[in-house]
Amino acid sequence: MPSPSSSVTAPSRASIDLTESARAGWEAWLARRLERVTGPRGDLALVETRWLGPGESVDDETALAGYGPTAALTRMRRPSLDTGEDEYGYRVWDASSEAIREFDAIETFPFDAAWVLEAWFEPVDEQRTIPFEHLRDNGATRDLVVPGDITFSLVDDGRAREYTVAAFDDGGSLLVPFGDPTNRSDDPDLRSYPVGRFLVVQRLGGAADAGTPGPVLLDFNRAYIPPCGFSPHYNCPLPPAQNRLGVAVTAGERRVRSAA
Repeated sequence: MPSPSSSVTAPSRASIDLTESARAGWEAWLARRLERVTGPRGDLALVETRWLGPGESVDDETALAGYGPTAALTRMRRPSLDTGEDEYGYRVWDASSEAIREFDAIETFPFDAAWVLEAWFEPVDEQRTIPFEHLRDNGATRDLVVPGDITFSLVDDGRAREYTVAAFDDGGSLLVPFGDPTNRSDDPDLRSYPVGRFLVVQRLGGAADAGTPGPVLLDFNRAYIPPCGFSPHYNCPLPPAQNRLGVAVTAGERRVRSAA
């Protein structure tokens, strides 16, 4: 499988130890991912998302009618695409949902240390928003806060190609939704989730905190399938144009596999 770079230099003992440590960390991350997506409020547990009309209200008992004893309800709100005013809704989670019962595994690419890349975070002077399309908004966009840009290089056909991607603020973390040729690959062994994947930016030495420029780490082995890949009741942001990479990222999660 292609990697972002290659070398003919034999690895040192220290580099082998670092690689094995990174691999162990990746395996632990995968285990946490499985626990998270199959949990009672995990991605596979979401069985309904409903947004209420103006002035409409639904009590908990009515919202949960027809669901079993393992169902739970949470409330949410967001700005309306039409008016900008708050609109309210709820989600129903089922700890024994059909999706959980039928889930088998998250297929991944093999771990590859070459896909652990150092990048540079450059904050913007003022809080900036970028319009992101969302999967179920029929082409409409929602503005998400993008506190800065992340620049890194990938090797494509022997040449380094520089990318600058937008990372949005996800509860204090920097999250990069990205697309790459594996999303549309005809090769079933290379194909990944068609909508794109997410990657949490790892901060190095406090970089990327509170508008501070500095180095960050992009570990594409931890690229993951967004929630909408597990349940049709999520509405995920799609990668904007600048986040669509020309190099196949053969690292990270690929697809959700059902036991059926």
